[in-house]
Amino acid sequence: MTAKKHIIALHDQERAQLEQIAHSNRRSIREKTRARILLMTDANCPREGGGSWPDDAVARRLGCTTWTVSQVRRRACDRGALEVISHQEQPQRKARKLDGRQEAQLVALTCSTPPKGYSRWSLVLLRERLIEMEVVEQIGLETIRQTLKKMHSSRG
Repeated sequence: MTAKKHIIALHDQERAQLEQIAHSNRRSIREKTRARILLMTDANCPREGGGSWPDDAVARRLGCTTWTVSQVRRRACDRGALEVISHQEQPQRKARKLDGRQEAQLVALTCSTPPKGYSRWSLVLLRERLIEMEVVEQIGLETIRQTLKKMHSSRG
């Protein structure tokens, strides 16, 4: 067994807040699991008290992977124990091309009857109609396809 690289040493106040999060009914499963991981890997708590467990034992007990346990411990050392609990937005994530109103117009257009001479809507026809209706200035075919796939819509 290798030595732990990132040691968690919680203060009494942090430990009390993590215990409250771990037993809360208003927190997500992910947040509660992260809190339990930190509580079980706390070096300041003797093993009889439930702390300082090895990663594989924590993973088995909580039903997650050892990778999850080690990553939670690493992030807690980097950012702090209480900051690790909540979900952090991803900075590299691209902004959505269509907002909710535009998506609704796309779906409504897809559900309408296709233009004369066509038996169904194509992605090109949808793009042309969206630009013609001034819903968007320009849009890619892949954006239309992914939006319709996400909405479980069919083009005919």
